[in-house]
Amino acid sequence: MADNARAKRLADLIREVVAQKLQRGIKDPRLGTHVTITDTRVTGDLREATVFYTVYGDEEERAAAAAGLESAKGILRSEVGRAAGVKFTPTLTFVADALPDNARTIEDLLDKARASDEKVREAATGAAYAGEADPYKKPGEDEDDTAE
Repeated sequence: MADNARAKRLADLIREVVAQKLQRGIKDPRLGTHVTITDTRVTGDLREATVFYTVYGDEEERAAAAAGLESAKGILRSEVGRAAGVKFTPTLTFVADALPDNARTIEDLLDKARASDEKVREAATGAAYAGEADPYKKPGEDEDDTAE
């Protein structure tokens, strides 16, 4: 079993090689400039690598990019093997990164929270306190019931 530092270095190398090959070496129109490699993870035994990617576009472009990556998997693996120089070249698995979808969900939730805060702010303008402005007792004030 390899150490974590070696797996991290191999993951970084795989990310760079795959990104460069997608940008310059593969002529598949489905893998244009809208595919971005975001992260790579390698198992502890250096046998399997998971490559996370994002596609900027609609659902049809995402499906086309997934098919393009699947068809180019062998070329990309051979490039990784050539660059890495390891005994066994890891198998590549491409997974669409959920980060953009998660970010969009968080932005939607923040927009809802801002709208709710604005409604509360509008309701609070011109409103008066239900009781006194300062409901807390302060030391030294006269108290109604004194101990006898």
